[in-house]
Amino acid sequence: MLYKTIFTILLTTQLFATEYAPHMAQNHIGEKATVCGLVASSHYASASNGEPTFLNLGEAYPDHVFTAIIWGDNREQFDEPEVQYRGKTICVTGKIKSYRGVAQIVLYSQKQVEIK
Repeated sequence: MLYKTIFTILLTTQLFATEYAPHMAQNHIGEKATVCGLVASSHYASASNGEPTFLNLGEAYPDHVFTAIIWGDNREQFDEPEVQYRGKTICVTGKIKSYRGVAQIVLYSQKQVEIK
């Protein structure tokens, strides 16, 4: 019985991502996690390679500490995310990576975003 309980706890823990504030994400590169914070700035770079949309949580660009990025190929999954999420507190879930020293999660689907 004890082993079954421990196994269930471990399995449940693995199913749910750990939650971090934007400034803590850099310490968790490589982990699947949830990062929650205020979208301090956002930008759709339609003329840039890959047409990225940047959602900067915690701090505004250029002082951002975490970015949720939506590539142009996935943009149709979202409804003007640079407008929809700006100024709102959101949680994004995915694998935390680092780009030029800033933690980020790539968003492929609106299912990865929760508005708080």
